[in-house]
Amino acid sequence: MSRRTVDPLVPVTLVVGPEALLSERAMGAVVKAARAADPAADVSDVPGADLTPGGLAEHASPSLFATTRVVLIRDVQDVSDGVADALVAHAQAPVEGIHLVLVHPGGVKGKKLLERLRKAGAHEVKAERVTKPDDLVAFVRAEVRHAGGRIDEAGARQLVDAVGGDLRGLASSASQLASDAVDGTVDSQLVSTYFEGRAEVKGWVVADRAVEGRTADAVEQLRWALQTGTDPVLVIGSLATALRALARLAGAPRGVRDADLARDIGVPPWKVRVLRGQLRGWTPAGLSTAIRAVAAADLAVKGGANDSTLALTTALVQIGQARST
Repeated sequence: MSRRTVDPLVPVTLVVGPEALLSERAMGAVVKAARAADPAADVSDVPGADLTPGGLAEHASPSLFATTRVVLIRDVQDVSDGVADALVAHAQAPVEGIHLVLVHPGGVKGKKLLERLRKAGAHEVKAERVTKPDDLVAFVRAEVRHAGGRIDEAGARQLVDAVGGDLRGLASSASQLASDAVDGTVDSQLVSTYFEGRAEVKGWVVADRAVEGRTADAVEQLRWALQTGTDPVLVIGSLATALRALARLAGAPRGVRDADLARDIGVPPWKVRVLRGQLRGWTPAGLSTAIRAVAAADLAVKGGANDSTLALTTALVQIGQARST
C-alpha cells in the first residue's frame, strides 16, 4: 500500500470505503495541508444528514478571518438532493481556498452522487478494507518505514499473525515497534517480545525456527510459549503445517508460477518466497523423517503424555537432525 502523493489541497476530495483508519487519514491529510498553507485555516466537520443547501453555502464561502476553509462532510450518502446538486456545482466551478472532503462508506446508497462528483472532477481516495494477507503485510512494512524503521517480510507476517487484520491495531503496533527498535530494525525477536501472550505467534515462531534448522532458538521459543500458556496442540499444528507446506513445495514441478504454487500449497503468494528459503538444506528423506517425528509428538501430546515439553523438545531436536542429514 502506498501513501498519497497527490496534493491534498484540491477543490473536492472523495473518500470512499468502509475502513475508518484510512478515511481518517485522508481527511487528516487535507486538514494538515490546509493548515500548512494557512495556519488560520478554518475547518468544519458536518454530518451529511444535518447539512442544508444554506448551511453548505455558509461553510463553503470565503471567510473574513482565513484564506483557506476545509469542510469535512461525513456520510455524504445521506445528504438531500439540494445539497447533492450544490456539491456537484462546487466540483464543477470550485471556489479558490475552499476544500470539500466528502466521506462515503461505500455501498449502493449515494452511488449516483459519487458518479456525478467523479465526472465533475473530484479527486478520489480509496478507503477499502484491507483483508488479503499480502496487502496486510505490505501495510505493516509501509507503516514501519513511515515511522523511520525497517522490517522484513517475515517480521511483518509475524506481526499480522499476532494482531490480525485490524489496521488501527497494526498501525499502532508498527509505530511502537519502530520507535523501540535498535537502529530502527524490527526483527522477529522484537515482535515476539511484544506479543509473547499471543498463541498464534508462538506456534509459528517455533515452527519457523525449527524448519530453518535453528534448533536451539526453536527450543527456547517453545519453552517461552508453553510458559505463557500456549497449548502444545497449537505448536504441533504449526509444525505439521510448516513441514507439509515444505513437502508440497519440494514436490512441485519446476517452472510453476508463484501464484499457482501458492494455490496448490494452500498459502498466500508471499509465503512461497519464505518457503523457498526454508526449503534450502532439506531433502525429501529428511522431510519425511521430520513429519514422522511431529506425528509421534502429536500422538504423545494428545495421548496424555506426562511431559508435553519433553515430547515437543524431542520432536524439535529430531527435526533439526533430519534437516542436517
